Amino acid sequence: MIPLKSDKEIEIMRRGGAILAKIMKKIANMAKPGITTQELNRAASALVFNYGAEPAFLNHGGFPAVLCASVNNVVVHGVPSNYALAPGDIVGLDLGIKYQGYYTDMAVTVQLPITNFQFPIKIDKSQKLVRAAKKALDIAIKMAKPGATLGDISFAVQEYVEKQGFNVVRDLCGHGIGKSLHEEPQILNYGKRGEGEVLKSGMVLCFEPMITNGGWKIKKSSDGFGYETADGSLSTHFEHTIAITKKFAIVLTK
Repeated sequence: MIPLKSDKEIEIMRRGGAILAKIMKKIANMAKPGITTQELNRAASALVFNYGAEPAFLNHGGFPAVLCASVNNVVVHGVPSNYALAPGDIVGLDLGIKYQGYYTDMAVTVQLPITNFQFPIKIDKSQKLVRAAKKALDIAIKMAKPGATLGDISFAVQEYVEKQGFNVVRDLCGHGIGKSLHEEPQILNYGKRGEGEVLKSGMVLCFEPMITNGGWKIKKSSDGFGYETADGSLSTHFEHTIAITKKFAIVLTK
């Protein structure tokens, strides 16, 4: 059963989401060639505590960091390391916090400035891929309103992504969120119209399109936490925490 949130609970999550969005903007702006993903993680950790929140991911299932930093072919849950970001890299930044007892979660993919023009094919593909993932999230949010089904949204995301020549990752999904980081339901990025749970006012959900410019199959990364594309293709990931109101969805992580 999908937990429904009161107006008071949604307001707490909106305040937490605003904090999370501010932190994410600062971390995304730091993602430049030469910086390591571990440096981004340390900055995220300091900001979370400075804002009076708690990190959601640290020690969750044994995860050893505050921030997930997933570079190029890593889809999600990349563990920060001493890897220095390079020109043209795309890095998925995923961050969750707990604020006044409630979780919020968001992700963005940042494309680093390109200073080496020896790889035009990679540049073109990655730019289009990042734009497509962001647009897919926008489509999902716009469709989220009472009476729509999760299948309606999943179908729309899949249809758009595949028309752009890409694939949605099928073995990972979005989720409900609230007093727990992961609540019901699971929200797939592929599906059929009319199927799945019917959206109701008070639901708080995380939509998170994950798409690749190759096949949709994934494998576990060597760090034991991340997931990467099985064929080594590029991957992008965007996520917002949204609340369903009586008429439409509102984005809490902005």
